Amino acid sequence: MAQRNRFRLLTWLGGHEMTVLLALALIVAGVWGFALLADEVLEGGTQVFDQKLLLAFRHSGTRALLGPPSVQQAARDITALGGVAVLTLVTAFASGFLALDGKKHMALFVLGSVLGGLAASTILKDVFHRARPDLVPFDVYVSGGSFPSGHSMMSAVTYLTLGALLARSQERKRLKAYFLLLAMFLTFAVGVTRVYLGVHWPTDVLAGWTAGAVWALLCWLTARWLQSRRTLEREAEHTPTVG
Repeated sequence: MAQRNRFRLLTWLGGHEMTVLLALALIVAGVWGFALLADEVLEGGTQVFDQKLLLAFRHSGTRALLGPPSVQQAARDITALGGVAVLTLVTAFASGFLALDGKKHMALFVLGSVLGGLAASTILKDVFHRARPDLVPFDVYVSGGSFPSGHSMMSAVTYLTLGALLARSQERKRLKAYFLLLAMFLTFAVGVTRVYLGVHWPTDVLAGWTAGAVWALLCWLTARWLQSRRTLEREAEHTPTVG
């Protein structure tokens, strides 16, 4: 009976048993890793690591940013890709594309996924309320707590969720891989620039990536389950239009 129930659950999640089991294992590992990291941060066990890596992006004497002004400006441009304004536009554009492509339910699911991730990020920041780094001057405007990094988490939430869902909406493997790799690259780039610009401790970024990836995986599994129940459009499936 237990084995039958297990296979029924996997069927609800959309089949492909090993893929689903791997995603579930990654979610458990992510939650466990986030909890361990948060515990170390609260106890001060990561302070030496955080300070060493943060200062690695600075000149030892003046603590000015490494690199020419063009690289510093590029970092500011990249970090803006994880800001609320840019992520709002990206989510709106992606949802609009899905709606115009006949996947209206998928478009609503994208909006709900990103908004839910934003709520989770806000709650986590309020719970931990870690102070921002005070070793170097900030090179961009910041507000709120430091742990987890909101830019890093919301980049993971938005780009990984969109990448996974957009990949699910395509049939061609090349397009699937493109969406997923692009999502991972953007998430990584935003996180690195947060440390480079001195507005977050490295462990803030690691926690943001972890929490965002867990959320994206949860959304991906939910999408598979909804697609198996035909509540959400399947790959290459379109909602009939009138006129």
